[in-house]
Amino acid sequence: MNSINITSILEELHILDNNQAWSTGQQWGESVNATTKTIYSPVDGKAIANVAFATADDYDQVIKTAQNAFESWRLIPAPKRGEIVRQIGEELRAKKKALGALVSYEMGKSLQEGWGEVQEMIDICDFAVGLSRQLYGLTMHSERSRHRMYEQYHPLGIVGIISAFNFPVAVWSWNAALAWVCGDVCIWKPSEKTPLTAIACQKIASKVFEVNGIEAGVSSLIIGDREIGELMANDERVPLISATGSTRMGKAVGAAVGKRLGRSLLELGGNNAIIISEHADLNMSLPGVVFGAVGTAGQRCTTTRRLIIHESVYDAFKAKLTSAYSQLRIGDPLDETNHVGPLIDKDAVQSYLNALEEAKAQGAKVVVDGGVLGGDGFESGCYVKPAIFEAENHFKIVQHETFAPILYIMKYGSIDNAIELQNGVPQGLSSSIMTTNLREAEKFLSHAGSDCGIANVNIGTSGAEIGGAFGGEKETGGGRESGSDAWKVYMRRQTNTINYGSDLPLAQGIKFDF
Repeated sequence: MNSINITSILEELHILDNNQAWSTGQQWGESVNATTKTIYSPVDGKAIANVAFATADDYDQVIKTAQNAFESWRLIPAPKRGEIVRQIGEELRAKKKALGALVSYEMGKSLQEGWGEVQEMIDICDFAVGLSRQLYGLTMHSERSRHRMYEQYHPLGIVGIISAFNFPVAVWSWNAALAWVCGDVCIWKPSEKTPLTAIACQKIASKVFEVNGIEAGVSSLIIGDREIGELMANDERVPLISATGSTRMGKAVGAAVGKRLGRSLLELGGNNAIIISEHADLNMSLPGVVFGAVGTAGQRCTTTRRLIIHESVYDAFKAKLTSAYSQLRIGDPLDETNHVGPLIDKDAVQSYLNALEEAKAQGAKVVVDGGVLGGDGFESGCYVKPAIFEAENHFKIVQHETFAPILYIMKYGSIDNAIELQNGVPQGLSSSIMTTNLREAEKFLSHAGSDCGIANVNIGTSGAEIGGAFGGEKETGGGRESGSDAWKVYMRRQTNTINYGSDLPLAQGIKFDF
């Protein structure tokens, strides 16, 4: 059973009632006009702490401090910036158990997933340290004699980070660790549903910056609601907005940032599918499907929402899946014996219930029925049963992303048909095929295959490694975070030409007779 002492964890992370609505690092600010809200845990429905929400005046103060900090931070050599990020990774290692437990308690994901999220933060710090010595450009040959051309990358300035409740800390770190080594400063607006883990992370990072003599403003936090996000999106002083959340939110952010010709990095909704081929290893496929569908109670952007099964193995795999669902343990996510925790709040529960009714109304057939759990251990009212429906891909509810553990299953006949179904939704984040057939696997990964930003073979849709760029296409937003060359979005590219000769030849042979 759960033996986690939440009070001691809050004390260890210095999270008690917090009337400071913003932080620029060493500076924490009280807002006279701030609204104070109580944050409740979806695990047991209990109040965790009171948190102040910032005003527009607070936001302007944070921006000005960040602008000043950028002037000096960008001049520190990148490897030295990387060394500071390395130290942040070490502090996260020291706080991993406590911070991971707070993630689990505040958001509702399993304890193992909470610890795993903190590990992602540690991993991206490690990645960023190496990156700090590899912010490379290219050298090109000039068409003019005694000229050298090359390109280099410079920091942008302020990076605004808007994160979602389902990964309350990891996505911030994906952005912040890279932005910092690139020479940018960061302002983080976490989800208003999960501000406590954000405050904990800000305190951990601020301590490192202070020990290294770095002025306030390199790492800033502002607790706020939609108004603060809109201020950031419309602010010309913030050249890049990285926003994670719903497609609806992303469209609004993208429009606001685009109107001022700023940059946006959007990580939005997913409607991810796994194809179960006739050549699949069904026993190996089962855990990937189940975790993908019910992990984090279906509240991942990479959650498996559709299962496309070859007609020859459909009945056999449906039976395996139904049996597996009957063995799921739902309950307190801090108890490591449980598989499924709560949804984030009662609004999410209502959205889940609405989706169940819409699925039935549109003709979907119940395979495993859903519902809300009550009684001992479920007092928060946020625990629901993972559901499975047989459905058609074109159903409106199937085309829509419901952030809950609802899985739609359907048949296919040919691999071309399966890929068409897989691609036949507005979103394009993650995808997978389970097959031992090389030709099928390669087709799925080819130009004629999955149209998603992530395409996997013999693993599920959920999860991502730090080394690869994370993101998707279509209504998922097109952004890329984390590994590979995702760092380039946090910098501005500049092409340079140097004339080391004694005359000045003009391009294309143009001459002026002076």
